[in-house]
Amino acid sequence: MLNDDYTPMDFVVELLTRFFQHDDDSASRIMMAIHQKGVGICGIYPRDIAESKVMQVEAYCRQHGHPLCCSVEKESDES
Repeated sequence: MLNDDYTPMDFVVELLTRFFQHDDDSASRIMMAIHQKGVGICGIYPRDIAESKVMQVEAYCRQHGHPLCCSVEKESDES
């Protein structure tokens, strides 16, 4: 999930609980990481599920008048 200067923090927490099944504490920590670092990991999924979640989240954001964007990235092979 990518940070923007318009989407309210509480709406981001709602997205993380609604679409990624995080509890409120986890969602708040991820939201703060997004706010501070500009990007945050919402979850790790197979590509087709991740792409579906991106479409669902962005559609929900637009329905509620928010410009927030998500992206899918391949998991890093670094260990």
